[in-house]
Amino acid sequence: MQTCTVCFRHCKLKEGRTGFCGARICRDGVVTADNYGRVTALALDPIEKKPLNRFYPGSRILSVGSYGCNLRCPFCQNYEISWSEEAARFRKEAEYISPQELADTAEYYLPRGNIGVAFTYNEPLVGYEYVRDSARLVHERGMKNVLVTNGTADLAVFREIIPYIDAMNIDLKGFSGRYYDKVLGGDREMVMDFIREAVKYCHVELTTLVVPGENDTEEEMRDISRWISNLKDMDGRIIGDGVPLHISRFFPRFHMKDRKATDVSLIYHLADIAGERLKYVYTGNC
Repeated sequence: MQTCTVCFRHCKLKEGRTGFCGARICRDGVVTADNYGRVTALALDPIEKKPLNRFYPGSRILSVGSYGCNLRCPFCQNYEISWSEEAARFRKEAEYISPQELADTAEYYLPRGNIGVAFTYNEPLVGYEYVRDSARLVHERGMKNVLVTNGTADLAVFREIIPYIDAMNIDLKGFSGRYYDKVLGGDREMVMDFIREAVKYCHVELTTLVVPGENDTEEEMRDISRWISNLKDMDGRIIGDGVPLHISRFFPRFHMKDRKATDVSLIYHLADIAGERLKYVYTGNC
């Protein structure tokens, strides 16, 4: 039995068994990415869709996703490839695209405004080896790499990929341990550690989805924006007020259809509160 060290779960895997994320497997006594190169989604997206508003605005980026996730957000918009029963079908139908082929495709779309590759849709860090290998080749061709992640990964994984990552959008889904633990099945402290490191090395924007009855209070938004505003760079200087925060509106979907969409007026109000400490606050899904 081997232990996976990608995230806080530390799944103990018998030979041939996959972990909680559905993407990592014990094979020949080694825990590895079963989803390596197995692509479920590929699209040329506006960079703002990641969302990244202050990283090459107006450009496009080749977005690639596989399957698997180490959280269990009941409102997941990509549940078909992340962790639902439907994901089992996508695991079977995923098409293999090598790192070389992905870099070739990204280069092919340069004339259409593409700046590189975004690893997104599912949680890319459960298959970080593919991110690392592909991003290195993309860099060698002078293009950019973007990571869209829930930030639930050990810093050893972070160190594997960060030499090749130019920008990240990281979910800071809330600011209570209860919400992360009971609702999302995650670890807030691990995400916070990941964000603290990320802002030292690359461009970072954060996203908070405001869910009615869960993380929608003024107090929680003040806590989130206060914490962000105190983030520091490599030299210990406070730079957090310049880290963009996207505050997004929830819509009922998947396993969370028991409440209405977040009021638009609340999103704008919470954005005003965040703006008391942060320079760049954006509203989404409004």
